[in-house]
Amino acid sequence: MQKGGMLNSSIAKVLADLGHTDTIVIGDCGLPVPAGVQKIDLALKPGTPSFLEVVEEVAKNMVIEKVEIAAEMEGRNPAVYGAMKQLFTEEQWIIDADHEAFKEATKHAKCIIRTGEITPFANVILHSNVFF
Repeated sequence: MQKGGMLNSSIAKVLADLGHTDTIVIGDCGLPVPAGVQKIDLALKPGTPSFLEVVEEVAKNMVIEKVEIAAEMEGRNPAVYGAMKQLFTEEQWIIDADHEAFKEATKHAKCIIRTGEITPFANVILHSNVFF
């Protein structure tokens, strides 16, 4: 057993297998999962676990180059948008034109981690970087 870090074995495996520019998605419970993309379902009940809880924990265990969101998050979910702005640097941000473009980009992800989040546009694509 690990001493600490990511305890979810499915997420830990995905993180260990990531290469530079690979992506993973963390989303609310309504984000569609494209055919062929692995789904890691953490949702237990509405709101549990929250989107931000999962993003924060994954960020502790992943080298992140870019953070991609849909433009709608800023206006339709300002609390989550503000929290994301505090977690990640300005240089890391990519903002898609709209939610449809964001959903199209999820088709290339290694996995989608489904949370219990029930607020709108609480979805992010994390682009992997290297530690060296």
